[in-house]
Amino acid sequence: MAWNQPGNGNNNDDRDPWKNQGGRDQGPPDLDEAVRNLLGKLGFGGKGGNGGKGGSRTSGGGIGGKGIGLIVGLALIVWFVAGFYTVKEAERGVVLRFGQYSNLVESGLHWRPLFIDTVETVDVNNVKSQQSNGFMLTQDENVVRVELDVQYRVINPRDYLYAVENADRSLAQATDSALRYVVGHTTMDEVLTVGRENVRANTLEMLENMIQPYNLGLQIVDINLLPARPPEAVKDAFDDAISAQEDEERFIREAEAYARQVEPLARGQVRRLMQEAQAYREQIVLEAQGEVARFNELLPQYQAAPVVTRERIYLDTLEDIYARTSKVMVDVEGSNNMLYLPLDKILQHQRGSSGTNSQPVPKLNLSDNLQQDSGNSTTNSGSARTSSRYNDGRG
Repeated sequence: MAWNQPGNGNNNDDRDPWKNQGGRDQGPPDLDEAVRNLLGKLGFGGKGGNGGKGGSRTSGGGIGGKGIGLIVGLALIVWFVAGFYTVKEAERGVVLRFGQYSNLVESGLHWRPLFIDTVETVDVNNVKSQQSNGFMLTQDENVVRVELDVQYRVINPRDYLYAVENADRSLAQATDSALRYVVGHTTMDEVLTVGRENVRANTLEMLENMIQPYNLGLQIVDINLLPARPPEAVKDAFDDAISAQEDEERFIREAEAYARQVEPLARGQVRRLMQEAQAYREQIVLEAQGEVARFNELLPQYQAAPVVTRERIYLDTLEDIYARTSKVMVDVEGSNNMLYLPLDKILQHQRGSSGTNSQPVPKLNLSDNLQQDSGNSTTNSGSARTSSRYNDGRG
């Protein structure tokens, strides 16, 4: 027979956990009754706490000493386990005991008494960043939009959390104030072009001096001045000015590079010309000294035999002249024919036929002929007069 099926006697009532009587519809279990049964089985009184051997019973259905100890033990275990916490590698933990600063803990697993100590973690390794931007008035009363990026990190978690109300917002306000002061003492051209590095350096110095008395617990790592922009109405003109400035710097660098390339060559040429000039001077001086020495040696001979010496000098001079020319013309007095010796053609033909069995061109001994003509002219008056003309290549 089913436990909830109506039967004989009162046993059916005991077998029905929801105490349904007869064939009435079943309803949800009585929650209060179920809790009382559970507490009774645990020894906290109630229905399950009476009957049976060795059972204990408290007066008035209260909780016994054993139950109180068990509850306290469970509570202590839960309280102890809940006190463990972990601080990440990049963080530091600030411990507050009853709301007052107690100590600073490093990364790792730690334990705190729950409801007594509280811990707030702060990231001290990673670098944070925030930007400050806006339209600012320059020294020359122009408006320019400037953007500045500040990079910082926490070096003192206690000061960062409790020295000021909000360290990040305080840093942003200080950055904006320092940037506006520096831009206000700088011209617009400097902010947009050549003075950007000075603006960055001055802003960094002023910002560090400004936040130092507040003990924000922060360290400024670096600041970056982003490209400034003029108002839209004059943006094109300033873009042209910036482009011209960049072209000027590029031309200057190219000129300096060209100067570094050309200057050593020019200095080398100067040294070479100076050495050549020095060598030429020494050569001319030595030649002049040689001429003087030769003249000093020739003078006594000329004084001893002037005619012979003069003729000898004359012949040596002609021989030297004819040795450097390739054309010779001989004009004989009393004759309509002019003898032309194409020595240049003869020499060219000789050079062209080198390596073949060509006959050598006979050498013309002009010195002997001139001496013979000179002797004949001195012994026989009215004889043919020989004269030589030096042709310099003009025909």
